[in-house]
Amino acid sequence: MNKYRTHNCAELTVKNSGENVILSGWVHKKRDHGNLLFIDLRDNYGTTQCITEKNKPFFKELEKMQLESVIKINGTVSKRSPETINKDLKTGEIEIIIVSYEILGTCKELPLPVFSDQEYAEEIRLKYRFLDLRRKRIHSNILLRAKVISFIREEMNKVGFIEFQTPILTSSSPEGARDFIVPSRLNPGKFYALPQAPQQFKQLIMVSGFDKYFQIAPCFRDEDARADRSPGEFYQLDLEMSFVEQEDVFNVVESLLSKIFKKFSKKKFLDDKFPRISYKESMLKYATDKPDLRNPLKIYDLTTIFERSDVNFEIFKKLVKSGSIVRAIVTKNTKDKPRSFFDNLDKWAKLEGSSGLAYFTFENNKKLEAKGPVGKFFSSDALTEIMKVTGGKIGDSIFFSCGKETDVLQLMSSAREKIAQELNLIDENLFAFCWIVDYPMYETDNITGKIKFSHNPFSMPQGKEKDLNFENPLEIKAYQYDIVCNGVELSSGAIRNHKPELMYKLFEIAGYSKSEVEKKFKGMINALSYGAPPHGGIAPGIDRIIMLLAEEKNIREVTLFPMNQTAQDLMMNAPSEISEKQLKELNIIIKKK
Repeated sequence: MNKYRTHNCAELTVKNSGENVILSGWVHKKRDHGNLLFIDLRDNYGTTQCITEKNKPFFKELEKMQLESVIKINGTVSKRSPETINKDLKTGEIEIIIVSYEILGTCKELPLPVFSDQEYAEEIRLKYRFLDLRRKRIHSNILLRAKVISFIREEMNKVGFIEFQTPILTSSSPEGARDFIVPSRLNPGKFYALPQAPQQFKQLIMVSGFDKYFQIAPCFRDEDARADRSPGEFYQLDLEMSFVEQEDVFNVVESLLSKIFKKFSKKKFLDDKFPRISYKESMLKYATDKPDLRNPLKIYDLTTIFERSDVNFEIFKKLVKSGSIVRAIVTKNTKDKPRSFFDNLDKWAKLEGSSGLAYFTFENNKKLEAKGPVGKFFSSDALTEIMKVTGGKIGDSIFFSCGKETDVLQLMSSAREKIAQELNLIDENLFAFCWIVDYPMYETDNITGKIKFSHNPFSMPQGKEKDLNFENPLEIKAYQYDIVCNGVELSSGAIRNHKPELMYKLFEIAGYSKSEVEKKFKGMINALSYGAPPHGGIAPGIDRIIMLLAEEKNIREVTLFPMNQTAQDLMMNAPSEISEKQLKELNIIIKKK
């Protein structure tokens, strides 16, 4: 018999009544009722109530014991009276009458409470992460993460995928985010990079003749933190398949995500079959390529309306003539909303850095009119045309913005979300998935004006090679795709370009010479020259999947040992300085500012 416990703190029931048992765990809570002392004993599995009377010799010792001390309790299982049953606990029908106890680990004064999930300062939570992880909500999140990863492995094995581990020390990549660099002791002056993703390696696995690969892959990017992205490292379900088209990848991922979200959440799906939305359509309707489809609001292009002679909104007309665009959002049946509703949205838009949101409401006072600050600038015919374009009706309102395309899209994407929140339009009990497809192969750099890759440079362009319009590269679409859920991008993927000569042509458009491509992607180009199969894949983010399942807003709440906003591990004091001896071994000299 294990000397520390006969049972864990979640398994005893009334069937065990009268049994002598041993439990070990943390002192979660204490309740002193004068003649009786109640102790909630907690372990990884749950909580069991233990009880002792005042006449016991150890009563005062237990009464004074610091919370979160680790103790072993010997006792007898007793059935609770009906009025004292706790239905919130698995062990809520019994309690343990303490016969004896032993201290296994003492506890100092706590820097943060463990028995509650109240918000606490990030600095304290991360410095004492081992205590933070004892708290119920985050403890449950980490266990959920482990269960999801285990489930993923089982499902991937079922459909013929094989798990491989790719290198952690690799070469620096010229594309994507900033690398973490590792100096090489044996090769002075040279450096490894931690992989931003196993992109090239998983393609090389396909070239090696393996058909279906997956990995729960650690990825490293020297990026600034935000709510849905950890600074430093994250994990993704990395997968790749040979002899596939885009739909083959979709079928695997859609099936897997459906199973995960249905197994680990009670929320319903907006669409059982994930919609396919082109990048162009997504940017027009939602002003983002990460649309939250739970939000019913759509965005409409009203640019041409301001070219009409019967529209006298001169500010917008002048901007449109100079190349600006106009986008609008329709809100249904908002005619009875108070003026403050509209004005507050206009103020909000100005705080976002724009000139505001113009608005009016459709009315019918013997003829079609627009009520609102700018309504007088539109004739009945112009309003009829706006209703036709937007699907607006009498009683609906229009919010619109005019300016440079990038500025307007950014504002309208945020406005769509803001207005939906104000009108309580989003059903929080839904998962709304979609695929964003048909990404452009290239885009124009806003600063330099040069052509650059818009997504993954190793993607296969759509169409036959002989039909590709290399003279107008911005028209070339790629077999690139994103999977989005509730406005969160879970992953990007692509059908890969497995043809070296085509790759040279595509990189040349983005400003890379053949020699540069061969130097920077030597391993990849060389491998593709020895008979590469058509292949493609994707890499859904584990952290973001768990965030959605756990209904958390910050990735820190689903990560075991995260860094803070400035990429510091406060618990382990990393990053830290290293000794002169270590620097000398690595042939590194630090220049102090």
